[in-house]
Amino acid sequence: MDEQIGRIINALEESGEKKNTYIFFTADHGLSVGHHGLIGKQNMFDHSVRVPLMVIGPDIPQNKRIETPVYLQDVMPSSLDLAGLNIPDHIQFRSLIPLINGERSKNYNAIYGAYCDYQRMVTKDGFKLILYPKVPKVLLFNLKNDPLEQIDLSDIPEYQEKIKILLKDLEELQKETGDTLDMKLYFPELQ
Repeated sequence: MDEQIGRIINALEESGEKKNTYIFFTADHGLSVGHHGLIGKQNMFDHSVRVPLMVIGPDIPQNKRIETPVYLQDVMPSSLDLAGLNIPDHIQFRSLIPLINGERSKNYNAIYGAYCDYQRMVTKDGFKLILYPKVPKVLLFNLKNDPLEQIDLSDIPEYQEKIKILLKDLEELQKETGDTLDMKLYFPELQ
């Protein structure tokens, strides 16, 4: 992979177009390779959904790291933004350029994830809520204190209010994305 990326960058340098080119480097979501006892990539744990995203190009600060969660789909409106084109109203995602330039500190209040009717996830303010409707099972993680998502906080009484807050955020994001899976049918205790 490194060699192939090097070939692209070398070709841009040789053509004289490197100074006029932006590169977004990312990847598909990752395999679990045994993390959390899983093999595939159909899960909402960070080892699978938190993938690399790097941007280089003219006026992009070097060696800058931004920790705020974003969506991979933000690459498309970012490309339009860099080209000086308007981002159509029907696009649900946001340009990364204001984030990169320090014009805002985050692109979203919360990040939403779904996999068929099997999983739903919301990440906000350093916490992640994962719901498994078919089981039904709730997981809650404090990503700041537990970045490897090893300590499920969902059964601890002091976190029940946090779960309710995140569930409301999840419901709002479901509406925004057209997700019609009614989580209250599976988790009536969370209402």
